[in-house]
Amino acid sequence: MEAATFGAGCFWGVEARYQKVNGVVKTTVGYMGGTTKNPTYKQVCTDKTGHAEVIQILFNPEQISYEKLIEIFWEIHDPTQLNMQGPDKGSQYRSVIFYHNEKQKKLAEESKEKQQKNYNKKIVTEIIPAIEFYPAEEYHQKYLEKQKF
Repeated sequence: MEAATFGAGCFWGVEARYQKVNGVVKTTVGYMGGTTKNPTYKQVCTDKTGHAEVIQILFNPEQISYEKLIEIFWEIHDPTQLNMQGPDKGSQYRSVIFYHNEKQKKLAEESKEKQQKNYNKKIVTEIIPAIEFYPAEEYHQKYLEKQKF
């Protein structure tokens, strides 16, 4: 199994999309990229911890490639919006790929360059090393599955 970590706006919708992907073994929403240890959702929402709302994906590379996971990442959000997605504003909603090894870094950078041709505006997606991941509170996990719409 391998890990992939993406930030593409509110983690609820991002998680819901990746849960449907064959080869994705587990999804966990949480926080990465900041300086506060064990941040809470309330702290992250202050825009002072530096964390992004992310999804950490455990996937089977024999069933799905990292490249395909990145393709989905580009499809589910607007990577030209700085620190926001739709009505959600703040650095916690930034577009970011946290890579777990040099191969992922290279694939992410190549993919970003290729994707830029599809946009008139500059892609602002960060591609940075994965650091400590903090799972979000339990009520955020599989949030949309728990809701009765």
